[in-house]
Amino acid sequence: MEIGIEDEIVDMSMVPPSSSSMKIVRSSGFGHIGPNNEFMSKDAYLRNRCSEIDIEVEDSSFNQNAPLPIFLKFEDVEFKVRNSQASSNMKTMVSKAATPNTMEEDRYKKILKGITGNIGPGEILALMGPSGSGKTTLLRVVGGRLLDNVKGKITYNDVKYTPAVKRRIGFVTQEDILFPQLTVEETLIFSAFLRLPTTMNKQQKYAKVEKTLKELGLERCRHTKIGGVSGGERKRTSIGYEILVDPSLLLLDEPTSGLDSTSANKLLVTLQGLAKAGRTLITTIHQPSSRIFHMFDKLLLISEGYPIYYGTARETMEYFSSLRFSPEIAMNPAEFLLDMATGEVNDISVPTDIFHDQESAHDSSKAVIKYLQLKYKTLLEPIAKENQRGVNIPEHLQVAIQVKKEWTLSWLDQFFILSRRTFKARSKDYFDKLRIFQAIGVAFLLGLFWWKSSINTEAQLRDQVGLAFYICIFWTSTCIFAAVYVFPFEKYFLIKERKADMYRLSVYYVCSTLCDMVAHVLYPTIFLIILYFMAGFKRTVGCFFLTLFVVLLIAITSQGAGELFGASVMNIKRSGMVATLVLMLFLLTGGYYVQHIPKFMLWLKYISFMYYGFRLLLKVQYSGDELFDCEGRWGCRPLQTSPTFGTVNLKGGLKEVWVMVAMAICFRLLAYFCLRRKIDV
Repeated sequence: MEIGIEDEIVDMSMVPPSSSSMKIVRSSGFGHIGPNNEFMSKDAYLRNRCSEIDIEVEDSSFNQNAPLPIFLKFEDVEFKVRNSQASSNMKTMVSKAATPNTMEEDRYKKILKGITGNIGPGEILALMGPSGSGKTTLLRVVGGRLLDNVKGKITYNDVKYTPAVKRRIGFVTQEDILFPQLTVEETLIFSAFLRLPTTMNKQQKYAKVEKTLKELGLERCRHTKIGGVSGGERKRTSIGYEILVDPSLLLLDEPTSGLDSTSANKLLVTLQGLAKAGRTLITTIHQPSSRIFHMFDKLLLISEGYPIYYGTARETMEYFSSLRFSPEIAMNPAEFLLDMATGEVNDISVPTDIFHDQESAHDSSKAVIKYLQLKYKTLLEPIAKENQRGVNIPEHLQVAIQVKKEWTLSWLDQFFILSRRTFKARSKDYFDKLRIFQAIGVAFLLGLFWWKSSINTEAQLRDQVGLAFYICIFWTSTCIFAAVYVFPFEKYFLIKERKADMYRLSVYYVCSTLCDMVAHVLYPTIFLIILYFMAGFKRTVGCFFLTLFVVLLIAITSQGAGELFGASVMNIKRSGMVATLVLMLFLLTGGYYVQHIPKFMLWLKYISFMYYGFRLLLKVQYSGDELFDCEGRWGCRPLQTSPTFGTVNLKGGLKEVWVMVAMAICFRLLAYFCLRRKIDV
């Protein structure tokens, strides 16, 4: 039995307190500046350290407008990835006497190496470190995007990660994955209608979008397509896309990447506002400006997968000063911290005792990093773990986070909304001028080549049969290559939205297929209306519509085959190669180039829908009893006696229809299962 959003609100005594009734009391963190503005000693500095988060709940009334508070704790988090098999085998051969521990190290590479921290509502935690230090990996681990090969304890209100927690987490990736053909407003509207609960009516959902546009300062560009907005506006749209559903935990990967300092500062001011509304925010950031740096509440500095600082952001300089690291010139704190994380100590005074031997003096960066890691282990980590254990989460918050938020819309409602968005996003491709010109231009060109063709002689008959086969080739190749790239192109959009549980995969697939079918029906129809009467085919209403039916059946079956190739490979380059190879196979077994296929290759024609489509087109256009070649040497004879139809019985045709319909359905079912396997979230 599914539990809707409305059940979540009505069910409880387990509801969270309002943001006004919950106080988050933070200490000053590491360090303290005395009355004479002098730094305390390191020992006094650490003695003054008190609990980072204390939770006081004054009342348990529920504020429906505030997101559910989430207190995230992560302790001794480790993550490893498997090395390549070749590398592993080589190392094993080099070290034949390898111990189990070293063999384990050979097989896996550790990315995160024991990271501890916590963060509560109203706070922003910044993850800093050089490229490759593990910032994004940690973000994905705490966001539930990476679950395998993870060690350590991660809890949300003292509850482990579950599907119920998943839907309370918003994740803004570094790349802004948005449909460029939609406007900013349309992007947010479709997100709202897909994700907001059914308890909200249309007016409320539009009001929510309007409020989000105002909060993020997107009113000026609301009617501009995503492909035409600035980087900062695109990033704010990505954030709006996530906060529409009021996530309790918002994770952002390099949100200021590619922005100028002013845009980045505006973005951080926006994030501060989101945090003050009761959300828990974690962001990775590479090298912020000094203004942005001081907007963070907490900072986790990572070097080579190890933490070297965790605590209050504004007191980082005091901590490193207590370790006798201080800049010799005026320096941005973020720049100083990155130097610490990389071990580059140019223009920085360092304690001389860390270079106690010749080896450490030779490689100063490694010595600095090792020293900072050791100090973190002895000074900061015990306090961080002790503080975590001292944070008691109210029971109603522990219960509330376990209430699963099921699908907010029915299958049919999702279908109507997603089909509108899919059609709007792809309409430019459907009605592309080049595509229209191709269909009309090729139809006219073929019509001129086969102008008023006839079947009076054997040669003329073969010419017209050749035209029929070319029609099969043209629409098979056109529809396969139009469909084969759809899923590989939309792979990242699909993964992002499926991870957010925006809709069912089956809804997406059906919408994609039906919307694309508009083009696969429209253009062959225009093509055949032009060509049919120019080329001299049978001028009867029944024959025209039967021919159109066959061409559309070929196009729709080809579309299914293209979707299958794209979904099974999910790579733009490789899916195109697979489609090319299979298309060549279909051409050779289609029944025109080679009519008498060797027995050991005969089975190939039975899996070629072009073989059935071509035979069906001949059966619709020609009758076996129809006479032709009356002026020839032997007089009039039936079409069935022509060598052109040596392997084709012109009677019947229902068998081919059912085979192609079955192929069209089977291709789509297989494509859906391939898509489900590839998009496994």
